[in-house]
Amino acid sequence: MSTPYPFTALVGQDDLRLALLLNAVSPAVGGVLVRGEKGTAKSTAVRALSALMPQVEVVAGCRFSCAPGTPDPACPDGPHETGPGTSRAARMVELPVGASEDRLVGALDIERALAEGVKAFEPGLLADAHRGILYVDEVNLLHDHLVDLLLDAAAMGASYVEREGVSVRHAARFLLVGTMNPEEGELRPQLLDRFGLTVEVAASREPDQRVEVVKRRLAYDDDPEGFAGKWEQEESAVRARIVAARDLLPSVRLGDAALRQIAATCAAFEVDGMRADIVMARTATALAAWAGRTDVLAEDVRQAALLALPHRRRRNPFDAPGLDEDKLDDTLEEFGGQDDEPDPDGDGDGGGDSPGGGGGQPPQDAPEGNGPDTGGDRAADIPAQGEPSDSGEQKAPAGGGEQAAAQASEPFRTKMLSVPGLGEGAAGRRSRARTEHGRTTGARRPRGALTKLHLAATVQAAAPHQRARGRSGPGLVVRRDDLRQATREGREGNLVLFVVDASGSMAARQRMSAVKGAVLSLLLDAYQRRDKVGLVTFRGSSADVALPPTSSVDAAAVRLESLPTGGRTPLSAGLLKAHDVLRVERLRDPARRPLVVVVTDGRATGGPEPVALAGRAARLLAAEGTASVVVDCESGPVRLGLAGQLAGELGGTAVTLDELRAESIAGLVKEVRQGPQSNSRRVA
Repeated sequence: MSTPYPFTALVGQDDLRLALLLNAVSPAVGGVLVRGEKGTAKSTAVRALSALMPQVEVVAGCRFSCAPGTPDPACPDGPHETGPGTSRAARMVELPVGASEDRLVGALDIERALAEGVKAFEPGLLADAHRGILYVDEVNLLHDHLVDLLLDAAAMGASYVEREGVSVRHAARFLLVGTMNPEEGELRPQLLDRFGLTVEVAASREPDQRVEVVKRRLAYDDDPEGFAGKWEQEESAVRARIVAARDLLPSVRLGDAALRQIAATCAAFEVDGMRADIVMARTATALAAWAGRTDVLAEDVRQAALLALPHRRRRNPFDAPGLDEDKLDDTLEEFGGQDDEPDPDGDGDGGGDSPGGGGGQPPQDAPEGNGPDTGGDRAADIPAQGEPSDSGEQKAPAGGGEQAAAQASEPFRTKMLSVPGLGEGAAGRRSRARTEHGRTTGARRPRGALTKLHLAATVQAAAPHQRARGRSGPGLVVRRDDLRQATREGREGNLVLFVVDASGSMAARQRMSAVKGAVLSLLLDAYQRRDKVGLVTFRGSSADVALPPTSSVDAAAVRLESLPTGGRTPLSAGLLKAHDVLRVERLRDPARRPLVVVVTDGRATGGPEPVALAGRAARLLAAEGTASVVVDCESGPVRLGLAGQLAGELGGTAVTLDELRAESIAGLVKEVRQGPQSNSRRVA
């Protein structure tokens, strides 16, 4: 087993280390979600925490880590008699993003269960993580069905495995820690709320601190055991402090004044539900215990709010996590009445090692300097969405010069995008598809391990052979060849690729505002339905991928906000760039079905024979069976109908820009996916 990087050797990242330590002191806090850019020691810090966790007492031989004093009466390895147990290190179990359901919750031997009535159960990762740490790297990329299982286990403290009436239950209480890069997509709100605390991390901009990070990492890579040995004294001190804080925790008093501050803070920031109040109370109590105090102070409440509330304030994916600290201070001051009993010390530091954070951080030899820049999400700089300030359309200036970026109009709720037929793409909530989850539609022989038994088909396959197999009792004699896998129909996610004309002819503010508003609306819908959305723009002499296919609405909003316009109209370049993007995406995910939405007035300028080139590029997309729709942005009393002609070349449908804003593009997409009645249809 490799030697983990010492926790106390981490440089900076004070909030991250404090949040992890508070959960080590009080697992009831509810875990930590670590958000940040790549290369910021997120995974290193989590793995280092496992070496600091106190030992746990378990029943000897129990695969489910039952406590000797209070064994689980429903333990599959039980019943256990109370008595002395064995001591072992707390486990840190990693859940891979691509893990199967059976790997997470465990697998039941269906053949033995049907034929012998024996619950032969192989524990999964949830059983391994009981009374330890369950770590999910890139938790925002976790499949929905695994998220559902995690939510159930976190809510009930137990895991249930159900297979056609045969069930196994075992305790599953663990410290959930997740790390994620927001640029790769956001987390489902239900799972986001299950994390007690959240921390934003970023690499330090202080040169001395960065130098120290590199020195320590190189020293660790050269000699992991020797490097860890140099930090063993500091590690032991923090380990002992965690044990002392755990022992002190039951004695910590959460007074009425602190409770009023907690309730007032949650109300002032309009967080949903009561979980935030409970998490803040537990966090503030853990902070006091970590500081060696038996009273919760206002500084503990403040630090608890900074860790527990930012991710609970988001109303939609465009909202950046964060907290107005001035408002927080005002609220705490307003409701900071005296408690029944005064603070015994009066100094409020409780013997902490460093200022702030309700008790400070473990000792380390990091150089002096500012902490890491935790500037937050990229979406923090997104201005409030709203209608453009211009009262009407603006003409592009002569020469087609670049114009300032138009602000997106208010996003709107879209109708459902759906793809006809039955796909086999990534699990989502959009179009019909063959999936591992959903309603049962048939049965087949299993390919590999059996995951979803079709009981009726299995019995039907086994029934004709009972006499030949010598059946004499009431039980059914089942062989491996009799088992049938249930085929299920669920939903998949799709790729919606926008190809947007940003040339001078499209520079009118009202047009671009509506276009951006529509893209943002579909991004919101994609976040909810687990779709991918991409954006290609063309202007001047070339086309650019402004937004690679993604589910990250934060990154998408930033790119769209700064989208400029002006110049000529290289329509063919835009279509060819879309073709390239789809070609790469097919290699990455061949099962995900795309839809191309071209937003243009149909004009093509620049280069030799621009119209003919655009036609050939359109026919290239059509030849590959790519469904498409053209949003006609042409305006004025005289219309050339160029967008309709482009739709004909693409084998798709043309609609006006007004229809894009009024009914949303989603309704049209559904119609397009069902197949156009002709090569081109203009909707007036």
